Amino acid sequence: MGVNRMASETDSLEHEKDHEHTGHKLLLRNLTVSDYSDIKRIMELVYHSAGGALPESKFRSILKTFPEGQICIEDDGKVIAAAFAVVVDYDKFGDKHTYMEITGNIYATTHDPRGDVLYGIDVFADPEYRSMRVGRRLYEARRELCKSLNLRAIMAGGRIPGYKAHMNEMSPQQYIAAVKRKDLYDPILTFQLSNDFEVKQVLKGYLPEDKESQGYATLLEWFNIYYEPEKPMLFGAPKTTARIGCVQWQMREFHNVDDVVKQAEYFINALSDYRCDVALFPEFFNAPLMGLAGNGNSLEAIRHLATYTDQIRDEIRRMAVSYNINVVAGSMPVMENGALYNVAYLCRRDGTVEAQYKIHPTPHEKREWMMEGGNRLNVFDTDFGKIGILICYDSEFPELSRLLADKDMQILLVPFWTDTKNGYLRVRRCAQARAIENECYVAISGSFGNLPKVDNVDIQYGQTAVFSPSDFAFPHDAIMAETTPNTEMTLIVDVDLDKLQNLKNEGSVRNFLDRRRDLYQVVWLGEE
Repeated sequence: MGVNRMASETDSLEHEKDHEHTGHKLLLRNLTVSDYSDIKRIMELVYHSAGGALPESKFRSILKTFPEGQICIEDDGKVIAAAFAVVVDYDKFGDKHTYMEITGNIYATTHDPRGDVLYGIDVFADPEYRSMRVGRRLYEARRELCKSLNLRAIMAGGRIPGYKAHMNEMSPQQYIAAVKRKDLYDPILTFQLSNDFEVKQVLKGYLPEDKESQGYATLLEWFNIYYEPEKPMLFGAPKTTARIGCVQWQMREFHNVDDVVKQAEYFINALSDYRCDVALFPEFFNAPLMGLAGNGNSLEAIRHLATYTDQIRDEIRRMAVSYNINVVAGSMPVMENGALYNVAYLCRRDGTVEAQYKIHPTPHEKREWMMEGGNRLNVFDTDFGKIGILICYDSEFPELSRLLADKDMQILLVPFWTDTKNGYLRVRRCAQARAIENECYVAISGSFGNLPKVDNVDIQYGQTAVFSPSDFAFPHDAIMAETTPNTEMTLIVDVDLDKLQNLKNEGSVRNFLDRRRDLYQVVWLGEE
């Protein structure tokens, strides 16, 4: 697919006249999914010799990624012209990019809400409406969008289809200069120059299949004179690095809930002293309190454990504020309306608390404890980045982390609890895979030790670790750091969040950008 290929429309734009058009009701608006049939019809007309219409899967991806940037003009309910665009951090691509690179293979996966340039993917119009200046209307709408979003510029790669007729007598640079002097007419470049775009340079190999332009394109720029660079924030700016603190917790006999709180506070205090942004505790780190249930069965014990959850959560919330550190309080059992859930609490250092319920209880949890799964999946905004929390077994379902990654998760935190090494290795291997396939950091935190007086949870095996994607910018084995197995200790790791964005656009492989969204997708059907 080409870009800004308005050959059918712009053939006559230079000869438009301001004659009246009666019987038309033109409306400028954003595109919707239901517009695809009209879009397909127009693109089949305009691009019949250049690949035809954009596949519906790509159209849907563009709309889902950046709906505000996809605009159209309708006439009495029928779409007659449209323009697609994304916002990009232009420095990550530079001037020597190709069309497929900067548009994410026309899926708009390169869209970055924090970017500084509105980049044109395509502009096209129904040939029947070429005399109504619909192209100019779309360009004016793009300029308004650029101003509203306070972006530095609009940029695009423009075809030069007229060059083929002159390729034996002049270079692309000479051809462009002749068009700018109006010695030659190009159906696209002439139109773009008349809309205040400047040619920044010539792109070679921008769209190799464009035979009319011989693979060349103009790199066009319209500078927004109203652009106001954001002043650097003196404090509270988005962080580019985060310090993760993990607790490898020893299971031991506790005589009351105060013992658990005291042990947790010891680790929170220690990680706070090292200026960690977050402290991650293991799944069911308060499990020793199950021993206080008496000689009942494991179902009674886990329900007894749930009676302490509110108190422990509130104490950890207090400590998060007091010690100035975000805390993921492992996970704890929660009774709600007679049902038992496994819940991880994010206690922020500003005093707010949010929860992630375990989606998939293990067969043991369902059989022995009658535990049920949650139905929400969250990405949490924190002062050190976007994080997701998957409790133990949930990390073994790749769909969940893929959904989180689609919402820009940067760090995945996995509190786990495993009894044997093979159970631990399932969590570890899956966590490593999640880091690679989703291009994010993954921290796992577990427990170890023996609880001889607690039915069905008497042994544990654990090793805490932080994993990274696997590429040159990261450790050669994709392991940021790991603890000695089955030893009580903390693990403190600094992670560079900027490396993740660079990896997505410039990595040896690009798992996020190269996904075949035209063939498959992961869709969340539960509650939002």
